[in-house]
Amino acid sequence: MQVFRRITIDPKVMTGKPCIRGLRVTVGMIVESIAAGRTIQQVLDDFPYLEEADIREALTYAAMLAQGRDVPLAS
Repeated sequence: MQVFRRITIDPKVMTGKPCIRGLRVTVGMIVESIAAGRTIQQVLDDFPYLEEADIREALTYAAMLAQGRDVPLAS
């Protein structure tokens, strides 16, 4: 089972939405950008403090949620 180390949930950050490494960038923002046709490189250009691994983990996290799987986060 994959453990997500780059996804954080903190009620004080973006009202508890899943975010990347505690930053104010949500998984939803990344997935929405990719769904709108932006490439990973374009998302990285939009958010220069992100890493490619952040985007890939956000997509994997969203896919697992969509499939109804448990999504364990690192503590």
